[in-house]
Amino acid sequence: MMNPTIIGIAGGTASGKTTIAKRLYDEALKNGSVSLLKIDDYYYNKDKIPLSNNGKRNYDHPDSYDSSLILEHLQNLKKGIAINKPLYDFVTQSRKTTTEKIYPSNVIIVEGIMAFAIDKLLNLYDIKIFVDTPDDIRFIRRLQRDMTIRGRSLDSVVCQYLESVRPMHHAFVEPSKKYADIIIPEGGYNDVAFDILMSKIEKLQK
Repeated sequence: MMNPTIIGIAGGTASGKTTIAKRLYDEALKNGSVSLLKIDDYYYNKDKIPLSNNGKRNYDHPDSYDSSLILEHLQNLKKGIAINKPLYDFVTQSRKTTTEKIYPSNVIIVEGIMAFAIDKLLNLYDIKIFVDTPDDIRFIRRLQRDMTIRGRSLDSVVCQYLESVRPMHHAFVEPSKKYADIIIPEGGYNDVAFDILMSKIEKLQK
């Protein structure tokens, strides 16, 4: 059985989680092997996503993710067993037919808004990081991302934000910040906080 360091990265939508995950990945790669699991890839297909009160699919609820599969995959990686990670298509709102092979590694990074809101995952993390960014900055980033990368319209992004993203953030994501070992402000661009984080990871690796 391997003894990898598992790092959970949570925070609101477009908070800078991916920025931190990428920096961590690049730094960890200098000293050994590293794997990255994005929780967004574990969304259920559209027909299994729970409905909100307005009858629309709520992609910002913990039940929208296949948490049992995430848990199984993390446990397998911890045991030294490779996994076939799903890949999610945000245009079709379903999983792709192809998967990504993820091999066991010294460091495993798990990134997603619900990383700490899914209870069964909490005990697996050796370090829990919450990326804290003001709501207005996060909304602007999400708007730009969803329109440019995911082909969404302005109206659909705004409606989803007001109807589910914002209320679910305050119901699940923000409260999960209490589980964090380290809170990184300024949307992931705080170098002092990042250096402290890297020192902690290096100690765990010894």
